[in-house]
Amino acid sequence: MTLFQSTRPPSTPEGTLRVATYNIHKGVRGVGPNKRLEIHNLVLGIEALDADMVFLQEVRSFHHGHARFFKRTWFGWPEQSQADFLAPEGYEAAYRTNAVTTEGEHGNALLARWPLGNVGHHDVSDHRFEQRGLLHVTVHWAGRIVHTIVAHLGLMHSSRVRQVERIARFIQNSVPANESLLVAGDFNDWGEKLDAPMREMGLIRAESPGQIPQRTFPSRVPLFSLDRIYCRGFRCVSSIVPTGPAWARMSDHLPLVVELEPTDFD
Repeated sequence: MTLFQSTRPPSTPEGTLRVATYNIHKGVRGVGPNKRLEIHNLVLGIEALDADMVFLQEVRSFHHGHARFFKRTWFGWPEQSQADFLAPEGYEAAYRTNAVTTEGEHGNALLARWPLGNVGHHDVSDHRFEQRGLLHVTVHWAGRIVHTIVAHLGLMHSSRVRQVERIARFIQNSVPANESLLVAGDFNDWGEKLDAPMREMGLIRAESPGQIPQRTFPSRVPLFSLDRIYCRGFRCVSSIVPTGPAWARMSDHLPLVVELEPTDFD
């Protein structure tokens, strides 16, 4: 699959919501003098996903070091924040910082072709070595409010368990029980242990019926299903992970794309 082919099926049913989640690795691959800028290729990749909503992790608003390093290249470091730069024409973008570093910062973003409502940030950092947060955005889609939460959980299992507990408290306090909800991002759940606590808060993992979870990491030889979409008020009718050399070079993760149909609340 090339970057320039849409990943949307040719006959998508009306009323279906297409959602993607993608860890973009700050738009840069490699280290030292060999690092390369992939943000311009990511523009094409995200456009090819043709998703109604794109949940992004490891997004930068600014980074002084990379801006200096890539200034000498033909396609240099964007003057815009990465969230605004990556948003296809007609999409709205929301972004909040999770982590601040010496030269810059990074966080979570949501791109949507539907109008955005309130935008908020909730800190779920578990210790001082990993700054983590939730981006909470309401989206007005097809006559209903859809609450979206972009998440990027910690590297240690104990941290992820506590962060899921904080997600549960946040949802209980901030998301009405009768409104649709999507929680998506990089869960770093190597051992496949988080589905049960997510179900306890009423969120079902979006997976193609009868298929094993889609593998998204590492991008060159995907072995793990770290990137997830959990939903309430929807059911998954299909899922896809685009693969190929172009996708493998842009980030260490591959995007996960699902088609969702709205359901009635019990």
